[in-house]
Amino acid sequence: MAAPITTDAWLAFEDGWLAPYAMPSRASRGRKHTEPEHEYRSLYQRDRERIVHCTAFRRMTGKTQVLVASVNDHHRTRLTHTLEVTQLARTVARRLRLNEDLAEAIALAHDIGHPPFGHAGEDALDECLKPFGGFDHNLFGLRRVDELEERYPQFPGLNLSFEVREAFVQHSSRRDAPECSEFRTAGAPLLEAQIADIVDSIAYDTHDTDDALGLGFITLDELRRVEFWARATERVRVHTPGLSEGPMRVAVIRELLAWQVTDLLAETANRLASAGVKSVDDVRSARLPLVGFGPEVRKLKAELERFLRERVYKHHRVLRMTANGKRILESLFAEYVRAPALLPEKHLRRWTGADAIAGPPPLGWVTAARTRLDCLERVVGDYLAGMTDRFAQLEYRRLFLPSIEL
Repeated sequence: MAAPITTDAWLAFEDGWLAPYAMPSRASRGRKHTEPEHEYRSLYQRDRERIVHCTAFRRMTGKTQVLVASVNDHHRTRLTHTLEVTQLARTVARRLRLNEDLAEAIALAHDIGHPPFGHAGEDALDECLKPFGGFDHNLFGLRRVDELEERYPQFPGLNLSFEVREAFVQHSSRRDAPECSEFRTAGAPLLEAQIADIVDSIAYDTHDTDDALGLGFITLDELRRVEFWARATERVRVHTPGLSEGPMRVAVIRELLAWQVTDLLAETANRLASAGVKSVDDVRSARLPLVGFGPEVRKLKAELERFLRERVYKHHRVLRMTANGKRILESLFAEYVRAPALLPEKHLRRWTGADAIAGPPPLGWVTAARTRLDCLERVVGDYLAGMTDRFAQLEYRRLFLPSIEL
């Protein structure tokens, strides 16, 4: 019987397999807290598994992608979206001979900081926290894996590698935030991070279209006027004629995915060759993105995304859900800030420290706590951002609907 492969053997395999511009595990900048190497798992493999086993990852099953997670059992949630992005990232990374484990870890973590109720929830928290630096789901994701996850007695958070943590910052629009300072000299994003970022758009363009059809927000007649859909439909008719409406819809979604991935691979390979990229240093110093689509697919995707914005994301049912989600989070934020004793003890202690929290605080306790630990508003924002859609709605009912339930 063959012996299990060791970490050293895996690193040797990477040396022989990975393209010269891929990020090898042995070249990582490592972890904030030093740990011994694992016997049979590489650095990025351990990152991937730590993400999958953490609380925030599991909660994504109850968080909105476009529609509140309880609408039905078929449309995508934040978790199923993440799994689709991860599958695409793994495929592209493998075909370009990049570090598949790193690309997979980044993709698995890329939405881990999203609050409940999708982008409406992020807008609500950003407004509530504006005097305290605002809210950005990427930077909250970084704080989640660096500080808020409680998995190990030796250190806070998940102690992920620099390269996975960096991807949160590279994807953020607020790189001037204090928590970004560690990553400002890293250079351009690694190819593995660029892949995870761009296949995100492949996933949501196709599955938002699929979900909108399934829920009756849009019709096939409307989609036939969108060039990307129309041309993908013609491709399906050529290689699989005679499909009825249901199987045709599934086949066209599959065709759109395959078309975009094929174009992405070809265009990225062309950019790498044209730019003469031969090392990770070349990737870091590149002035323009090296992973991307060709001009034709960029144009087709832009039209489809305009259609989705107008017909799906602004659909009255979606707007009604997002308005209610914002109202719930804004009300919860105001109430917890007004009466912090309503917070669960674990979260309240982030503000108060280890002081006894039973009964009213002594004089001067609030001021001392604010200067010593996280401000109350930030603690409340973090608590709300970690909620699922369902739990946020339950908390709202507990606090604002007449009841004596615990």
